[in-house]
This record gives sequence, C-alpha cells and structure tokens, in this order.
Amino acid sequence: MQIPFVGAAYESRSANFDAQRCVNLYPELAPAQPPIGAPTAKSVSMLVGTPGLALWATMGAAGGIRALYRTTNNLLIAVQGSSVFLIDANGTATAAGQLGTGSGPVSIVDNGSTAALADGYAWSLSLSVGSQVVSLGATASRVTFIDGYFIFLRPGTGQFFLSSINSTVLPGADYASAEGWPDNLVSLIADHRELWLFGEATTEVWFNSGDVNFPFSRIEGAFMEVGCSAPSSVAKIDNSIYWMGKDERGQGTIWRANGYTPLRISTHAIEHQISTYARIDDAQAFAYQQAGHPFYVLTLPTANRTWVYDVATGLWHERAWHDADGIAHRHRACCFASFAGRPLVGDWQNGKIYAFDLDTYTDNGDAIHRIRTSPHASNPDYNWMFWSSLQIDLEPGTGIDSGQGSDPQAMLQWSDDGGHVWSSERWSPMGKTGQYRNRAIWSRLGKSRDRVFRLTITDPVKVAILGASATVTIGKN
Repeated sequence: MQIPFVGAAYESRSANFDAQRCVNLYPELAPAQPPIGAPTAKSVSMLVGTPGLALWATMGAAGGIRALYRTTNNLLIAVQGSSVFLIDANGTATAAGQLGTGSGPVSIVDNGSTAALADGYAWSLSLSVGSQVVSLGATASRVTFIDGYFIFLRPGTGQFFLSSINSTVLPGADYASAEGWPDNLVSLIADHRELWLFGEATTEVWFNSGDVNFPFSRIEGAFMEVGCSAPSSVAKIDNSIYWMGKDERGQGTIWRANGYTPLRISTHAIEHQISTYARIDDAQAFAYQQAGHPFYVLTLPTANRTWVYDVATGLWHERAWHDADGIAHRHRACCFASFAGRPLVGDWQNGKIYAFDLDTYTDNGDAIHRIRTSPHASNPDYNWMFWSSLQIDLEPGTGIDSGQGSDPQAMLQWSDDGGHVWSSERWSPMGKTGQYRNRAIWSRLGKSRDRVFRLTITDPVKVAILGASATVTIGKN
C-alpha cells in the first residue's frame, strides 16, 4: 500500500491530529496538466533539499550581518554590527563608517547616487568606494523610495517624512500622518510606486498626487483593518507584499496583499506555533527566488525558529541550523541580496556572507538535518496494522567519493502514540555513488493502530523524497 509521506509542515495544536514536520525540505509539485506528449511525473509531488550555505565573503568587524542591499550601480552594502561596508562583485569590502546602533535590522534603499539607511536614525551614503555614512540628524526606523523622494518612518508616531526630491536633505516641514486610524506606524514599503503604511492595527496606501503642499496623498478605499506586529516582517515578492499581521482582535497571522485586500496565507498550525512564542515583534523577513520557487522567509529570533512560505505551492516548511550537539536553531540567514549573479545571505551571528547554493549540502561545513515527519497512517476501524516492511522512495546513488556521505544513510523512527514518544533509530543505506537501483527499506516494524514516521538525513548529499509504500497486514480490533 502507498502511505502518505510527502507534504508540508503542519504541527497542529494536537499531535494526535497532525504532527507533520518538514525541516530543510520543501515540496515541489508535478504539473497538474503536463504538455501533450510529455511524460507524466512518477508522483504528484516530492520533497527536495533546501540550499546549503557556501561562504562568499567575510566582513572583519564585530557582530552579525544586519543588512545586505544591492545598489543600482552594482555595489553591495553590508552592515555588520555598527560597521558599514561597500563590497564589489569580487567580494572585496571597503569600510564605509559606523552607524549609531549595532543591533537589529537596517532598512536601506538608494536613488542611483546615494543610499539612505535607517536603523533608528537616518543616514546617507554616497555610492562610491571610499565614501562614508553621514548622519541626517533625524530619527527613523524604516526608509523607502518613490519618484525621487526618500521616505522615512518616524518611530513611535503615526508620522512619515520626506527628503527633498533627488536629495537626502530633510526639510523639516515635509511630513504627514497616517489618517485612517489613530495608531502608530510601525513599518512602510514602496510597491508599484505606491506607499504602504503599516500601523499597529491598520494599513493604508498613499500615492504621489503631485500636490504642491505635500506630494503624497492617501488612496481612497485603500485602507485595511489589519496592521503589522513586526516592522521587519514586511517583504515583497511575486508582485505582492507579505507581512505578519496585528489588529484589534489579535496578532500572529501571516498576510499577503491581494490588491488592497489582505489574504491570509498562514495555516492554523503555523499560527498556533507563533502563538506559543514569548515574543514576535522582533520577527524579520526577506524574500528570494530560486529554481522557480519564490520564498518568503520569516525568522523569529527570540523564538529561535525560521518558517518559510513557498509562493509557488502555497505550502510552508521550516529551516534550521543544527549545532555540533545536533540542537536546532533558527536558520543562519537573516537578510538577502541578489548580487554578483548569486543569491547572497548574511549570517545573524558573525560577519560571514554566504551564497544560497542548491548544490552545496552543508551550512558552511555544518551538517544540514533534513527531517520529515509523515501524516498519521491508520485504517478506518483502527484495527491492528502489522508492518512487515516500509520502503521510502529516495533518489539513490547520490553518495560522494569519500568521507561522510560516501555511504549515506537514512534514519527512520516511528511513533505509535500520535507523535509523542519515538522509537530508536533504524538506518538504511541510500546508495553509494552510482548505486542507482538501491532501495531504502526497513523490515519487521511491529504493529500499531496509528503510526507516524519520522525520517532524518544528515549526510551532505542530494536529497529527493518521492513517496513511501509499505507491506501491511490488517488484523482484528
């Protein structure tokens, strides 16, 4: 019999209902209707491994990477701790001064000649090697750019303010307040030349109306009764905006903008997980695209977790970094920039910048733990099920030439009490290099009325999971 195995993350409030985990793996779906004459896929979906981290450059200051930003003149701005660097396509970094703070995400945007940075204060940086960051003398937590104007958010208020056009000069009178509801603004972003202003409980959208007194005006009808619970959770991808929401009724739901209507994309399981975290306002997100999958990556530092939404499939998975003791932590990537032909990410703990690489199978040398916990397997009458064998359809023969991974192993556990207590590990070979007919099979697996399987792979090899089948005898109740 075929048993359900491939799927997304869904750890519900009750493990007896659903205990699915999908860590450092994500589902890829076969085309629903392949082109005429094209062969159909072996299965409707598979799980593939998330990219590893290949070291690209290392910054020499103290602290973690707080921001990466590719400028329009093809330089990379990196903020490590309080230090700012300008980096060329070869990875050569030049120090560009110090910011006022050394922690938390930094918002960056440029107008072609100058970049504006906001980390609680407003800064400017000329986009030429050798330039230094300069304070603009104003408090600002976020910055964006539309039609020649740098637009800053003033923290702890409902106000945003503008630079002079095509300049970083800040005339003191050029500010406005969100008008739809008396909540403080927490974040902003430009999208399709519109200014999205996220409050604590509401969101409204403005545009450049050209008014001589103040160039931006609110769009009538573009008002949403959903605000933002984490300023740095706002990100753009796939022609839309994503964020972690908050309103008068609660918080912790993830939203996507569908025009001017918020569309819920988080599941009840994701929302339950978020509700258990002691703090969520420090959540930070970035978005990137790879192999045709647009990803929204949401990390909650205090909770030490990273959740990822795949826009292509509408499914969620986890990403995690495991330390030398095998303990899981949030993923090392905290910010992103597409630069020098590579998807680059910054490490939240140190000055390292990595390339997200689908053909790298470690996190800069650390083992990637790929974990899949299956849906429940039972029969309608909950009769005893005697498990003679289980075969998981893995891509075989992916071993490497020497060292760990030369004889890669898949490690299986199971739970017969709804995912609460697990068996010891049973190993099965995945196939050495060239062993393309190898089968990962486990035999004599006992009996259960309800069973959940957990598969773990830590070897630095390519991983693709296509499904599972079992030889099972149904007994009496």
